[in-house]
This record gives sequence, C-alpha cells and structure tokens, in this order.
Amino acid sequence: MKKLTLAVFAAALLHSGSMSKPRYSTGVTLLRPEGYREWMFIGANYGMGYTEGDPQAASKPQTFHNIYIQPEAYRQYVKSGTFPDQTMLVMEVVKPATNASINKRGLFQDEFVGIEVALKDEKKFPEKWAYYAFIDKGKPITEAKPFAKDNCWKCHNEHAAVDNVFVQFHSVLRAARPLAHKK
Repeated sequence: MKKLTLAVFAAALLHSGSMSKPRYSTGVTLLRPEGYREWMFIGANYGMGYTEGDPQAASKPQTFHNIYIQPEAYRQYVKSGTFPDQTMLVMEVVKPATNASINKRGLFQDEFVGIEVALKDEKKFPEKWAYYAFIDKGKPITEAKPFAKDNCWKCHNEHAAVDNVFVQFHSVLRAARPLAHKK
C-alpha cells in the first residue's frame, strides 16, 4: 500500500501542471526555451509582415512561423482572458521549400532557422513583456538579449488584441476565447 501511495504521489507531481519558466543566463539575457515543441501549438503563418512599402522587408525571403505557448499559460488565458506572468510564446522560424521528392507545387516547411520569443515577466520588465530573437546570421543561438522597446514592444502594445499578444492572428486562441473587439 505504501508503494502504491508513493507511486500515485509521484505521478501527481509529474502532471501537476507546473509551467515551464524562463531561464536567464544573466540579467535579462534569456536562455533558449527547451521542449517548446511539446507545448500547445496555437497557429502558423507564412510571410507575415507589418510594414507597407518597406523595400528592405520586401526583399527578405518569406518564412513559415509556428507558434507555441506553455499549456498552463494557454489554460489561464482561456479561463481569465489574460496571460499569466512568465508566459512564453515561441515563434519557430522555418525556411520554405518546394519541388522536392514528389512535390511539384505548393510549399512545405524545410530548414529550421531559429526561434523568437515573446516573454511576459513582470519582475524583470517595467512594460511586462520583452521580445527576443534566438537567430544570428540565419543560424540558431542559445541565448539572447531582448530587443529594444521600440522594435517589438511598441507595435505589440499598440496593435495586439489582448495583453500584448496578437490573439487576432491565432485561431486556436480566438476559438477558445472569442475577442470582444478587433484591432
């Protein structure tokens, strides 16, 4: 009976729903989140951009983006309409390909480039959210410093539908908790 009780307790600890936390090397330098592909997949997009008439942006190759969130942060968002402190949204960046194997049209995800992370950490950031790119010269890296406030935070703050998150672009989040208004 004692072994059974211990086994049940151990199983409960493993499935307690403890959210993956951000890990920092120093200060606000974030270590690349591990295991994010086991998190909740909330959507994908291809080639989205936020500026019109920018010749530099137009010349950049298009990429796929796969977005993941910790399951606990997703459940909290569904329940309350806000994202809990220490929420991480990971955007995986993947190069497209075509004309491989039997494929003769359309695109598929091919070469992994790296990830970008939106992080809510109310203790580290006065604005609550910070944004990171774990990509350097087209290759993945293991740690990153946050972008300057004007690079990502400002746009997210002005245009994101909920709590600095572009919920309007993620059908899984909209289906779980319909938006009262659109931005």
